[in-house]
Amino acid sequence: MSIEVLILTIITIVGISTPILLAGLGELVVEKAGVLNLGVEGMMLIGAIAGFATTVITGSPWLGMIGAAAAGALAALLFGFLVLALNSNQVATGLALTIFGTGLSSLIGLSFQGRIVAPFGSIFPPALSRDPFLKVLFGYSPIVYFALIMVVLVTWFLKSTRGGLILRAVGENDLSAHSIGYSVVGVRYAAIAFGGAMAGIGGAYFSLVITPMWAERMTAGRGWIALALVVFASWRAPRLLVGAYFFGLLMWLELYAKGGGLNGLPIIPAIPSQFWAAMPYLMTVVVLALISVRDRAGSNAPACLGKPFLTSN
Repeated sequence: MSIEVLILTIITIVGISTPILLAGLGELVVEKAGVLNLGVEGMMLIGAIAGFATTVITGSPWLGMIGAAAAGALAALLFGFLVLALNSNQVATGLALTIFGTGLSSLIGLSFQGRIVAPFGSIFPPALSRDPFLKVLFGYSPIVYFALIMVVLVTWFLKSTRGGLILRAVGENDLSAHSIGYSVVGVRYAAIAFGGAMAGIGGAYFSLVITPMWAERMTAGRGWIALALVVFASWRAPRLLVGAYFFGLLMWLELYAKGGGLNGLPIIPAIPSQFWAAMPYLMTVVVLALISVRDRAGSNAPACLGKPFLTSN
């Protein structure tokens, strides 16, 4: 493999990993607050169509990303109202949100079929972003750098700030946090809104960066991979980054196999590209199965994850 091909491979893996990294970071914060939101896929689709529609109307992909974040947050807050105010089942409500987001995005997207938007421009001088070697550092969409910055910020917030300590306390023991005066519901609403905004941005990455056009269900189940990624990373943001790039590698294998690249290697037999397309989801199932047999205390999962907050307990 030549240096040029290696650089292109790295750029591709980083690019296709970014949406699941964004959605996974948002879900990590939500779960650290003790809430399990299985509606990531639905929020990503809502963000994808909201970002695309906003970009078509305004002509600005930056405003499109803001619109995607707002739409994802609003969808998440609907979920939050149902599970926090009405104490509905978190698993069932999250699944309903995914179904709702899939249908809503398809309905709104009917008006945008076949439309194309201008992609993001580079934030670096052309000499850097187009150089055959330097583009491995400077040749990405601005959203890629935003995702990397958010990994650092989320890690710092959870480990080194008072707000992060409160959020983790709410996720570990909500009754104790409530008894010393913290608003458990308020903290969880804020975490849910953040998670929705990140999922919305992750969804808009598909419609504004990867393929700057609208197609139904274009996230292709990446929201479910993001959910598994949080567990895979043991609820730690740095591990989430590594896990996202691991799943990105699996998705790159699919793209490379479709081009006949893998079957041309003597050490790899002729395997249909559909097998490589299924690999990220197969690995998702395997990862969750392996982790499920571990002792819960060793999994680093928040103690109140998925449990309703009832002050009368």
